[in-house]
Amino acid sequence: MKYRELLKEGMEELKKAGITDAQIDAEYLLEYVSGMNRASYLMCMMEQAPEDVIERYREFIKMRAAHEPLQYITGEQEFMGLSFAVSPEVLIPRQDTESLVEETLSVLKDGDLILDMCTGSGCILISLLHEKKTCQGIGVDVAATSIALARENAVHNQVEAEWLVSDLFTEVKGEFDVIVSNPPYIATRDLEELMPEVICHEPKRALDGHEDGLYFYRKIIEQAPLYLKPGGRLLFEIGYDQGESVPDLLAQAGFCDIAVIKDYAGNDRVVRARLHDL
Repeated sequence: MKYRELLKEGMEELKKAGITDAQIDAEYLLEYVSGMNRASYLMCMMEQAPEDVIERYREFIKMRAAHEPLQYITGEQEFMGLSFAVSPEVLIPRQDTESLVEETLSVLKDGDLILDMCTGSGCILISLLHEKKTCQGIGVDVAATSIALARENAVHNQVEAEWLVSDLFTEVKGEFDVIVSNPPYIATRDLEELMPEVICHEPKRALDGHEDGLYFYRKIIEQAPLYLKPGGRLLFEIGYDQGESVPDLLAQAGFCDIAVIKDYAGNDRVVRARLHDL
């Protein structure tokens, strides 16, 4: 079978399965399994594809047709210009979360100590430390499998960090200049409305914010003052409809300088606040 025929077969199978970007995904998977880029494909599309490429491509197309995310099939995702290993144990890093990293970078000072709560793949903390090499950080997650993957990603991206298995703050010690978190924030009742790629494949513990989506914000905001230095910063990623509720929780807890920042799509995406100085 020629490369062109193989690609057509993949596209048709993905279209039948209702994959929105069937052509793009089919092309990406062929590039991935063959090692070709777009230019190479155009030069070789009339050549016979090796049997091992055909077999592997068909296997990956079958997985994608079952709505398994591309990132879990290939095992990688780019974030903030860095490459991260991903697996079904962690949420796939999203471009929306880059807004959280960029806002955190804007408040970081040389030598700051960062706590990344609900670290998952480690993409937030690793990206921050990659940019701010004088800072130090600890990534925390309830799942040991997530911490193992975050540690792997730190080594891959040549970043030094500490990693801790902890149910929120239970195992955390010390005080931090900045606490940053992308916690689970989808209300339980809304989970069933998510795309199959998300609800059927990504870890529910990284999505479910309990009844109203605010459970983890409440918990983190309640305990953060015990772990923040005076004047320390707390930054969250939020859902598009939480631009009032999360700031209200912060204000009720006595935080000041509360601000809501929009993402590139114009949605409320980040909330930052400061703990009062002594």
